[in-house]
Amino acid sequence: MCGLSGEVRFDGGQPDIAAVQRMTDRLAPRGPDGRGLWSQGPVALGHRRLKIIDLSDSGAQPMTDPAARLAGVFNGCVYNYRELRDELHALGHRFFSHSDTEVVLKAYQQWGTDCVRRFLGMFAFAIVEQDTGRVVLARDRLGIKPLYLSGTAERLRFASSLPALLAAGGVDTSLDPVALHQYFSWHATVAAPRTVLHGVRKLPPATVRVVRPDGSHRDHLYWNPVHTRRPEYAGLSADDWTDAVLDALRTAVRRRMVADVPVGVLLSGGLDSSLIVALLADEGQRDLATFSVGFESEGDEDGDEFHYSDLVARHFDTRHHQLMVPSDRVAGALDGAVRAMSEPMMSHDVVAFHLLSEQVAKEVKVVQSGQGADEVFAGYHWYPRMADVPRPQAAEAYIDTYFDRSHTELASLLHPGFLPAADTSAAFVRAHMAAEGAETALDADLRLDTLVMMVDDPVKRVDNMTMDWGLEARVPFLDHELVELAAACPPELKLADGGKGVLKAAARRVLPGQVVDRPKGYFPVPAIKHMAGPVLQRVRETLTAPEARARGVFREDRVGALLAAPNAHRTRRGANTLWQMALLETWLQTHGIR
Repeated sequence: MCGLSGEVRFDGGQPDIAAVQRMTDRLAPRGPDGRGLWSQGPVALGHRRLKIIDLSDSGAQPMTDPAARLAGVFNGCVYNYRELRDELHALGHRFFSHSDTEVVLKAYQQWGTDCVRRFLGMFAFAIVEQDTGRVVLARDRLGIKPLYLSGTAERLRFASSLPALLAAGGVDTSLDPVALHQYFSWHATVAAPRTVLHGVRKLPPATVRVVRPDGSHRDHLYWNPVHTRRPEYAGLSADDWTDAVLDALRTAVRRRMVADVPVGVLLSGGLDSSLIVALLADEGQRDLATFSVGFESEGDEDGDEFHYSDLVARHFDTRHHQLMVPSDRVAGALDGAVRAMSEPMMSHDVVAFHLLSEQVAKEVKVVQSGQGADEVFAGYHWYPRMADVPRPQAAEAYIDTYFDRSHTELASLLHPGFLPAADTSAAFVRAHMAAEGAETALDADLRLDTLVMMVDDPVKRVDNMTMDWGLEARVPFLDHELVELAAACPPELKLADGGKGVLKAAARRVLPGQVVDRPKGYFPVPAIKHMAGPVLQRVRETLTAPEARARGVFREDRVGALLAAPNAHRTRRGANTLWQMALLETWLQTHGIR
């Protein structure tokens, strides 16, 4: 796990090494263990290293292969790198390190862009063909590892975070109205390739981009799982599906133990993280470090779930750590979390993850986390409502249930210059839902959530908050083979038992019943949800600051009404409208965007 950066010139000039250095330095939290730069001809690469696999200097990056005339930078982990290394060795390749980065370079030499199909893991990388001048950019199937882009006719820059691109300079920081529409429609999610800034884009998940020396490029989508019933699973009983899911999850968890350093678990006490702990115990893992965070109660709402995390920790005899955060720390902690955000994220648990990651990083460098299970196995309470419609009506049911507000409602919030003329967010959903490869309404819902909404909300959130402290988070529920299996699973098995039915059936074989059957919990941060004093003061200062007034995104009368009644205005899904607005403006001000 690391941070990468680079620049490619298309105009015959030399890359701006100082700009690449600034990007690389901004990525220092992602890779505190090493720094490297490489340049040749029109290309420069930068890298910050977090030592997880091959702790020696042989694994340093940027990495070059003189014989193959390749150079590259890599972020992530290829969990099957040892098996691929053996295969490549048998094909005649020779290795100078024991790193997965070198395996990526050799795999590219052997199989070209098809190498990504062989990788089991999470990754973003850039490979330079020194002889042809082509640059190959790639991202893992589910977008677990980020890759941001900023381009002009003269050059392309790329980096593991958006703030790193800003550090390089020369970025068009005007706001993208279509992205703003998505942000305020989809609970702060902005789908790739957009970001809220006109001048920054994201390489979409499961995409390989080949950039030619003249600046032209071609993209290839190498993975797109079908959400239909597949012939190879015909005739499977409910018990058979339970067996298959448990086996696939066990494999996913085992894969994510590959490391040359200890691996811990972020244990919320919910079903998903508890399952990871149980399966690691089944694998014989001893002295496992687990970590939980909680917040001081506000408004008669509990801010922790320590009862459940303690229960799991005792049952499996883990080395458990708790972090309790008082409310008066939340406003200050928010500053650090926003600085760590590559894009604005309004979910309350960004603060939780950021604070927890700070403490966890003092103990371990790698953790497994339960993100993704709700989207993959239909765990959220709104899925039955969206699923209970004929397939042709799936898009409208999704829009009615999932969207924060309508296009008309958004028009009363934003100044006209920041509002697209049409409902672009609804059009995006309708197009995605109409595509082939999703059999039922629920299949279409889960495909959209797994391949789009999840990538640019919870997955991005976990990466940003953990990596800001040099902590690598691995997400077994997003193992692509497990996701493919879940996509083929009959919808009724996923919706059963209040949601995640097939996963709960698997969990009952390895977990105490009170963990499986507990009410579904969320990561509460009451001080934000209820706008406790210091948080509300920070929100007020942000939305009335000169920068906010000059930017003019929001209608001033609407801002005043919301500040007068900060807890009275909620989105359709119950989120605080004032917080959604304030978080966007806070992010813009924090990152110096004018």
